[in-house]
Amino acid sequence: MSRKTKKRLTGALRFVILAFYLLLVILPIYWMVVTSFKTNAEIINTQAITYWPKEFTLENYKGLFQTMHYGTYLKNSLIVTLSTAVVVTFLSIYGGYGMARFKFKGKTAALLFFLITQMIPSILVIIPLYVMFAKLNLIDTYVSLFVFYTITNLPFCAITMRSFFERIPYALEESAFVDGCSRGQTLWKIVMPVMFPGIVAVFVFAFIGAWNELIAGTIFLNTQKMWTIPIGLKALVGKYNVDWGSMMAGGVLALLPTAIMFIFVQKYIVEGLTAGAVKG
Repeated sequence: MSRKTKKRLTGALRFVILAFYLLLVILPIYWMVVTSFKTNAEIINTQAITYWPKEFTLENYKGLFQTMHYGTYLKNSLIVTLSTAVVVTFLSIYGGYGMARFKFKGKTAALLFFLITQMIPSILVIIPLYVMFAKLNLIDTYVSLFVFYTITNLPFCAITMRSFFERIPYALEESAFVDGCSRGQTLWKIVMPVMFPGIVAVFVFAFIGAWNELIAGTIFLNTQKMWTIPIGLKALVGKYNVDWGSMMAGGVLALLPTAIMFIFVQKYIVEGLTAGAVKG
């Protein structure tokens, strides 16, 4: 077999593997979208599975807002998620810059501690936090979720931001120092524009980490008016039945914000991930 033939076969095999993987990713999303437009009778009819709605309906989406108060869940999710993502990104900038540019006692131990926290299931800290929040009257408030999402997402984001800073040559900052810039001015006026793709990537990581979380919300939030989207969708699973139509419709709507965000910032995410993978 010639080298050219082997190259073609390798390319064909790679294409088949990637196509199969793409199918595995797209198929569940397709099924969720299609099911959201089916009637309940068609969904529960296991004798005749359909791959396209026989009777196109929007009742599942209407029910979300008329009976489930999905708009309230969406508002709660956006408030907690956006505030968490902004604060985590801001703190990660300073934390990552400090770990990348300064030498201090305990730096290695701090990095190791941050890495170890990623190996510990976040559910282990929920009960101690619940006791603390209960004494501070923070149960059933945005603050409880905000604190939990921040402390669980910050270590990973800070380490990721550190790798972005390490890629930027320090000579760039030294030139700014010579021109009379302070360290703060150098960080925000010189380094930050170069770091924009990395900042976007960290923001997206923090946003998704808070947007999809379920367990903490279930424990910290008691009243329905404070529920986030994952908790609202979980409520559709009853003791004896599941409202699959509304659940699929809610899943589609929950997917839209992250999908739209990825459409607009995917370029920066790829640049940021590439930048973080290569140390300059």
